[in-house]
Amino acid sequence: FRTRPYASGKLTGIPTTVPHSPFLWTSPKHLCARLSTSRCDRTTKTCSAVFNLSNQALDQLNAHPSISAMDEYQLTPEEEAQVSLSNPDVVTKYKAAARIVNQAIAAIVAAAKPGTLVTDLCDLGDTFMNDAVAKEFKGKDEENKPVEKGIAVPTCISVNHCVGHWSPVESAQTLKDGDLVKIDLGCHIDGFASQAGHTFVVGASKVTGREADVMQCAKDCYEAAARLIKPGAFVDDVPPVLEKIAKHYGVSHVEGVMTNQMNRFIIDSGKVILNRPSDNPEQQFQNAMFEEGEVYAIDVIVSTGSGKPKMIDEKETTVFKRNYGHLDLKVKASRQLISQIDKRFPTMLFSLRNLDGGIDTKVKLAVQDLSRSGMITHFPVTWEKEGEQVAQVKGTFLLMPNGSDRLNSFPQDQVVESDKKATLDDEVKALLSTSLKPKKKKNKA
Repeated sequence: FRTRPYASGKLTGIPTTVPHSPFLWTSPKHLCARLSTSRCDRTTKTCSAVFNLSNQALDQLNAHPSISAMDEYQLTPEEEAQVSLSNPDVVTKYKAAARIVNQAIAAIVAAAKPGTLVTDLCDLGDTFMNDAVAKEFKGKDEENKPVEKGIAVPTCISVNHCVGHWSPVESAQTLKDGDLVKIDLGCHIDGFASQAGHTFVVGASKVTGREADVMQCAKDCYEAAARLIKPGAFVDDVPPVLEKIAKHYGVSHVEGVMTNQMNRFIIDSGKVILNRPSDNPEQQFQNAMFEEGEVYAIDVIVSTGSGKPKMIDEKETTVFKRNYGHLDLKVKASRQLISQIDKRFPTMLFSLRNLDGGIDTKVKLAVQDLSRSGMITHFPVTWEKEGEQVAQVKGTFLLMPNGSDRLNSFPQDQVVESDKKATLDDEVKALLSTSLKPKKKKNKA
């Protein structure tokens, strides 16, 4: 799961849609969210990296007359301030979204009893978030339109050796005592999103054994990352500490899981921390320094297995995200589906469960068509070997002038007792004991 502050949509010369181009801009506000930032290389090379454009698409994009205007665009100080954490309204929106996410997770945990359908829990989480955000910030945005609000990450309920993205449209799967359950979800208000993930065991007041090891490891890695991601520190400082913690507990970080910087309408771009470094060229990220005013979704997923999950059945995939490519679609159902996605989910993740009109054969074929054409990205359901256990902790942090603000909290009605907690490395213990809000040293008289 996966920064560019928007520029209030004031960029001139940028059409809503580029005719006969594979590059679609459904909203100037969403486009500027990706391309306009004072620290961003505003070139079509950047466009290619952000939007995963092909060479052909990049050539067509380069040829469009609006690109030169976009390359030269600079945020004004007023626009910078409007979307930064120095604006109290921005912080309030992040915290409001986080409060809703926290309440949604608590509601799911309370409803997760033996015999409960996983689909019912997914529906509960999504309905809770949609109903709650509808009550917040009922005014207009900078374009004099209703403030955009909704799901940023659809509710996923992944059980035992399922690693993630399990958000089924239809499933007879029910929970049973002893199941290790991962909740992953998120919502946004005016594009300012909070994501969170929580792991618990059904029907247990106390967790021990390997389940406790993997859950405690995920928590310790999460807490360590929260202290390492601070102004002046670097991306490359984080993975070695997380790996040391995982080795101590005898578990593995799951490949491909990363912590992402976030900004308005963007939940997965900018600076990236790959929890488990990889030799894969597609998973190479630049070392960078963390800065005050940034927002991060810290995500940790660890496994008692190899940490190399596999997709078993492509048909299980229900979570997608809009790519900003555009093709002249020949199938009517595909055109209708992309129109709905552009209106309702232009920048955030969505589940097929969230679509209007139900999921029939035509819609399923349209999803395949859009996925093949690159207009939507799929987030496959992946699995460890049966019998292994996988735990996740995820949350949103604001790097404020006085330290990091932790936005998410989780139910604490389950005791996790890992025998390995007490024997953690002294350096790790010292790190975990530090505060997210360090006290300023007093100047000596």
